[in-house]
Formats: sequence, C-alpha cells, structure tokens
Amino acid sequence: MKLFLVPHLICPACLPKERPLDLVVDHESEGDVVSGKLVCTKCRRKFPIRDGVATLLADPEGGASMGQRRYEEGEMAGRYLWSHFADLFGAADAGSTHGAWTECLLQPGPALDAGCSVGRTTFEMARRGGWAVGCDLSVNFVKTARRLARQRSLSFTLPLEGNLPDTFRVELPAAWPTDQVEFVVADALRLPFARETFRQTASLNLLDRVGYPLAHLYEMNRVAQLTDVSFLFASPFSWSNGPAPQERWLGGTNQGTYPGRGIDNVRAILEGKGNVIAPPWQIARSGSVTWTLRSHAHHRELIDSQYLVAVR
Repeated sequence: MKLFLVPHLICPACLPKERPLDLVVDHESEGDVVSGKLVCTKCRRKFPIRDGVATLLADPEGGASMGQRRYEEGEMAGRYLWSHFADLFGAADAGSTHGAWTECLLQPGPALDAGCSVGRTTFEMARRGGWAVGCDLSVNFVKTARRLARQRSLSFTLPLEGNLPDTFRVELPAAWPTDQVEFVVADALRLPFARETFRQTASLNLLDRVGYPLAHLYEMNRVAQLTDVSFLFASPFSWSNGPAPQERWLGGTNQGTYPGRGIDNVRAILEGKGNVIAPPWQIARSGSVTWTLRSHAHHRELIDSQYLVAVR
C-alpha cells in the first residue's frame, strides 16, 4: 500500500464516526508498504497489509459471501482483464466501452473508483492528474490490479475452445502514470476514506451488486467534495434477491419507496429527492454503454449499463 494514501484513511468499523488509522510498518519498499497493519486510534481494530494489499473491511478476517467467492476464481480476473483492456492489445471485438466512460471523467484527482474490478477506470482517473484509488471486495481483483500497476504489463489466459488456451498481454501505455495509483480491499457500503476527500468519483456496475444500494450512494456522496466535484455512475440494474432484498432495490419493482426504473430513481436521489443526498447534484450527462465479458472465443456476454454524470 502506497504511503500517500495513509492520511486519507479512516476506520470502516467505526463509521459513521470517522476515526483515523495509525500505520505500523513491518516492511517498506520505495514508499510502498509491503507488510504491516493499520490500527484504529479509537477501537484499536487492526487492518492487515499483506503482500502490499491493505484489507480495510469492518471485519478484515471475515470470509467472503457465496456470491463474492466467484470473483476469487482465477478465470474471473482474466474475463475482467479482457473486458477492461482488450482495446489496448488490439482485440478486434474489444469495443470502446472504457473509451466512452473515460470521456465522462471530468475532474483531476484525488479520485475514487468504487468496485474497481481490475482497475481500468482507476488508471484513467490517474491519467487526468492527481492520485487515484480503486477499491473492491475481491482480493483476486485487487492483487491483479496492483500487479499491473507495479509491472506495467501482465499476461493472462482465457479458454480459446474447451481446454485450448488463448493468451493475451496487457501493456500499459508509457504515458499512463502508476506511481499515484493504489488499490485496496474495501466495502463500498463502508468506505474507509475521510469525508470530502475526492474531486472525482466513480461507481460502475456496482449498485445492483451491493446489499444496500441507497447506503452505497450515501457513502459515495460522503467521500465526495462539496463543490468542484463530479460523479460517474453506471449500472445495468440487474436487480436480484441475492445481493439485496427487494425492499432495498432502487427500482425494478412497482412497490416500495422506489418503484419504477432504477436510472430514474438514482437521478432523483442525486438531485435531492427525499433529502438523502446533500448537497444535491446536477446531472450533466446521461446515456448507455454496452460492455462485454468474454468466456471463450465463441461466447461473450453483452451488458448494457445506463450512466449518469453528476456534478456540483
């Protein structure tokens, strides 16, 4: 974990109180803490740093849920690496998903990419200046993103057909800075960052995967600065009872507090409906982007995500 992140971290277990963390370093290399721990100044809970990865969860030793465990499988990292970076290695059917979302990034850092997966948006945020941090519950994804940031290149395989492998190599462009990029394991419902830290925030394809969608929007608002700030939000709104019970959905139902379409409800919440989010945001741009997950050479999953760019 890079040292520049330490002043901005708080204890996720103490939220809504914001308690700073003390850093205890066992081994450091060139401004990167390889092993050690972060200790809450109030509750004294310890958050481990192992192999450079900081685990900043309210229960750092707790096990992953059944739904989350699938992201720890080796092939899942490859599928998302292909989705995020296929345009960089010239895949003919890579599409322009991240190019479209990159155009929506307005402010330079400090920047947060919540649910960062293997990190493409985090890297794009850092390209605009300032530092950027990505967080995800998947240790597999965070380790993969950190390895790419450190080595600037990464090879991975996906099935070509059956047991035949197809090998790809991601090379980060020389102009992309990585010294101000970091990735941590964290929960998007209890972000371990101090309020009003970030000028640019992003939540891509995450809202329908968390246990309390409204709490996630609240957390993204808490860590965003009050003015001169932007928020890139996107979701396919694939509501299901696995991640969250129906009464917590922000759309996809005719009942409850948020009936109707998810994109309409998220827009209204960000604009101040119900006084959940304050100060309110203005919607500067909206649209949809189709992105792809590749299983093998002859099978791809297409997902259409609706997006909003909010500013204030």
